[in-house]
Amino acid sequence: MAIRVNALAVMAKAPVAGQVKTRLRPAFTAEAAAELARALLVDQLHHLQELHATDCYLVFAPEEGRRLMEELAPPCFRLFSQQGDDLGSRMEGIFSRLFDMGHKHIVLIGGDLPPVPLGYFAEAYDFLESGKKRVVLGPSHDGGYYLVGCNQASPEIFRGMSWSHDDVLAQTRDKLMAMKVDHHLLPVWFDIDTPDDLDYFRSRLDASLRKTMPNTLKLLRCLGVK
Repeated sequence: MAIRVNALAVMAKAPVAGQVKTRLRPAFTAEAAAELARALLVDQLHHLQELHATDCYLVFAPEEGRRLMEELAPPCFRLFSQQGDDLGSRMEGIFSRLFDMGHKHIVLIGGDLPPVPLGYFAEAYDFLESGKKRVVLGPSHDGGYYLVGCNQASPEIFRGMSWSHDDVLAQTRDKLMAMKVDHHLLPVWFDIDTPDDLDYFRSRLDASLRKTMPNTLKLLRCLGVK
């Protein structure tokens, strides 16, 4: 199969009760939190089918979740499992594998986000189309990032990091500036990890999100979340 220049990797955990969206407890049961993770992932993957000239990958954990992820992924997605001891090493491994396959412009996002506007990906790939080393970041409203893209291997930005705090984006930008690597920020987006995130999501809910999130919105209605 021919390898396209652009690659998009969606990094996701198998939506198993007790293993995903744990910060929604106790507002959600473990089962409801897993159903939310599943709905978000399905909505995101089906939305991303609209991307053109891009090879799409679902990179999952744990390995035992392969069959479930194969059931959830549209046919255009190729699957492989995450490798590494922490988030940084797993992200580094994804980029390394996709560069080794021959991709030139690689973008990585999380699987538990509301569907990312397709225009953000176009902006990311346009920036990465350069002979110079470049990195693109999508800031999240909590101080981290929901998207990272590279046109050359940049393992340094994933090493020596402490994750899940509100300085991740700032620390990554500091590293890039110290490395003298050009980088570009996309518009801010958000994830749904806590009850407060659900409130923020409701404040952002518009016609575009209503169109791209049928499974998530149906589930939230069933759970009594307006």
